[in-house]
Amino acid sequence: MADSLTPPTPDAQTPRPPSERGAWLLALALGLLGVGVITAVLTGVVGGAAPRAPTPLPPTALVAEATPVPGASASASALAGAAAGAGAVVGSGRAERSGKGSSGAAHGGRRARSTRRAAIVARPTNAEQGLAARRLVAETETEIPTRWMEGFYPIYATAQRTFGVNWLLIASIHKQESAFSTAPTTYHGLNFAGCCGGPMQFNVTNGPVSTWALVSSSYRYGRRPAAYDHMTATHPSIYDDFDAIMAAAHLLSADGAEYALDGAAWDAAYDYYGHDATGVSYADEVLARAIGWSQHSFCINCGVEPGMIEAVHAAYGAPVLALLTTATTARARK
Repeated sequence: MADSLTPPTPDAQTPRPPSERGAWLLALALGLLGVGVITAVLTGVVGGAAPRAPTPLPPTALVAEATPVPGASASASALAGAAAGAGAVVGSGRAERSGKGSSGAAHGGRRARSTRRAAIVARPTNAEQGLAARRLVAETETEIPTRWMEGFYPIYATAQRTFGVNWLLIASIHKQESAFSTAPTTYHGLNFAGCCGGPMQFNVTNGPVSTWALVSSSYRYGRRPAAYDHMTATHPSIYDDFDAIMAAAHLLSADGAEYALDGAAWDAAYDYYGHDATGVSYADEVLARAIGWSQHSFCINCGVEPGMIEAVHAAYGAPVLALLTTATTARARK
């Protein structure tokens, strides 16, 4: 009877139940791994978008330029330029645009300057002036995407630093000439007059040394951005944004423009277009836009304030227009 109550001795061949310790350790490890993955996803370490490069911003405006007022000192520079060109009237149309930068523009100099040369004053016909005016209005009314502009900001900054010309003046001319390189023929062919092309509308037909040929090597004096839209395979190219903008800055510098948006800047813009009545309107609008940007920040698609154009014209454009009118009347009487 006693033997029947004694538990049987386990047989050595009977399988023992597996230990649950390993399973619990594996479950714990998987749980910790899952928590880590969820945390990484939520914090963006895993599965998040790759870090984006900083969005290029416009260069900082150097100074908020005061609205110009009429006065002898305000118009002295522009009048000097107009007087220098009044006796050198040749040809007609913008195809006869001045050989700007031809005298003493120091290659690559940060403050490249020249003594005031006898500028060429163009004499476009009424039809040509009207055509030019309509073209400028159409191009400046084009809506420009912000993304399109981002590639130009480093170029403007390099041009300003290299040639000592306010980038807002450079950008305003870029806007006026090709609506920030969005005009239909910016990257091929020439303009309506068959003389000028590219983002900054350089003359390639006046000569024997064209305006473009005089300053086409200006790109060599600044560091070219690693990448930007419309980089051409060979340099210099009138259709390459960096080559063209650097050349324009060099040209403006040679014509007396500096950091200030004043009478010297107006004069350089007047030279850039050509010496005629349309050139006065062109310089008025270019400088008014640049001054407005300096006061209210750079605005891609903002219009130019009419009051600012009137102020710039009264200070700089009106005296030159009066001089042109007097010269035209004098020639008519001969």
